Amino acid sequence: MESAHPVPRAAARLDRARQAAPQVFERLRNAIIALELPPGAPLSRAELAGQFGVSSTPVRDALMRLEEEGLVDVFPQHATVVSQIDVDRAQQAHFLRQALELEIVRLLADKPDPALIIRLDHAIALQQQFAKAGDFEAFIAGDNDFHAQLYAAARKQDLWMLVRSRSGHIDRLRRLHLPSPGKAQNIVRHHKLITRAIEAKDAQAAQQNLRKHLSGTLSELDRIRERYPEYLSD
Repeated sequence: MESAHPVPRAAARLDRARQAAPQVFERLRNAIIALELPPGAPLSRAELAGQFGVSSTPVRDALMRLEEEGLVDVFPQHATVVSQIDVDRAQQAHFLRQALELEIVRLLADKPDPALIIRLDHAIALQQQFAKAGDFEAFIAGDNDFHAQLYAAARKQDLWMLVRSRSGHIDRLRRLHLPSPGKAQNIVRHHKLITRAIEAKDAQAAQQNLRKHLSGTLSELDRIRERYPEYLSD
């Protein structure tokens, strides 16, 4: 069997006060979403166990969860590899997220919370810094924080967790698209427009800007497929 791609050093340090399997899952998932483990990358249970300093059981459990999310393909008695990006699953995740967030921003615009606006502006300011520094991983984390704030303010945190569990394929498409000229700046601009619309109690504008915001990557699907044909499957 081929060797696993190396797991980033920071990702391999586990908190011994927490269960190992969820941490291994989180770190492998993050590496897959960031394309540090690209589609087709082989994953050796024995090597991963050694890299994380754990037994094979937490690694097996983590890989099972990744398989459930469609992020790895397990071939019994043969190999485990990072899956290709499934365009259909990406489109379904987009549909789910858009349906939920259109309603969430409407609810928030109906009764704006000044404290939420402050938190959103802070998240946007951090994203601007990350974009300027070219730190795509921190930028993506900031993007997730912005949206998590919306769900939390609407008291829909469990739905955010649902969205995140279904977002692996669309998130990888976004990661491929993010370095494109102007993409990060467009994300920040849309976040500003959504925030200002919520603050102004303009639910329609908030929804319009959210729809534009979430549709950006899929609207460029043909270009992404042309550039990374080996990464995508229909």
